[in-house]
Amino acid sequence: MPRTYEPAARPTMYFIGVTTTKSSIMKVFPAWARELDLDAVIQGIDLPLDDTPDHYREVVEFIKKDPNSLGALVTTHKLNLYKAAHDLFDGVGRDTGLLDEVSSISKRGGRLWGHAMDPVTSGLALEDIVPDGYWSRTGGAEMLLLGAGGSALALTLYLHNRATAGHDVPSRIVVTNRREARLREMRTVHERLGFAIPVEYHLTPEPRDNDEQLRTLAARSVVVNATGLGKDRPGSPLTGSAVFPLGGIAWDFNYRGDLLFLDQARAQRAARELRVVDGWLYFIHGWTRVIAEVFHTDIATHGPAFERLSRIARDVTQENT
Repeated sequence: MPRTYEPAARPTMYFIGVTTTKSSIMKVFPAWARELDLDAVIQGIDLPLDDTPDHYREVVEFIKKDPNSLGALVTTHKLNLYKAAHDLFDGVGRDTGLLDEVSSISKRGGRLWGHAMDPVTSGLALEDIVPDGYWSRTGGAEMLLLGAGGSALALTLYLHNRATAGHDVPSRIVVTNRREARLREMRTVHERLGFAIPVEYHLTPEPRDNDEQLRTLAARSVVVNATGLGKDRPGSPLTGSAVFPLGGIAWDFNYRGDLLFLDQARAQRAARELRVVDGWLYFIHGWTRVIAEVFHTDIATHGPAFERLSRIARDVTQENT
């Protein structure tokens, strides 16, 4: 059944997701708009997982035609929306074709643009977590990516670009996933790029299989939960018996949910000398990069101005809990 969308009365940015009212951005955006002097509002558009192509097209067509609808951030539906509506975009960014997804919708001179922003935003978040020269100073630290979905692939693209530019990167990347198809898709993209970092792909249908890959890592390696477990679905990609690398970093892409992966890491923080990081900075970078694109405004990616936006977001979410 077709859906109808009311024309926006004010300049509006949309959040296209599944349960958008639960996201902190609905509280954060108005405070950021005041800070950034944006005369605009945010509105959620909730679509069920794996919605019909017609519904994705309806959303994109509405944004494209409505003058006050300036753009959107797309989360869970990035792949399906682009697959269903790619012909409606007048232009796309470089990484959109590689990832076959759109996470940012914006307008330029009346033309509709789609961008895959995750390689930029995940890279910015990693730069905040891992200091300059970390990988070379550790003498062989590696990265384990638990999950081979779009966010994980985007992070590998960022690291590939760093490696080809001669910058510091992990000595090895290990990618695990419980479904073979995702691993094949990632491998295909990597082969097309001529991936510049040694990488291994492992099918891990059970959490204990991820535990085994964890045991192969060098000291001070970075372990990333890119599965969605802990947010989209309860649980963790690891069992309670998993042992993190000594002196390593445990990073969860999630910042809300039951966050069992982070609980497992925190339980070993002292004994394994771990640094444990949630997805808050990823959330901040993800939204500020898309807001900058939608409203054609400069937003700092580090320094006092960025820290102020992060502080505003923290304050607003804490006030409302």
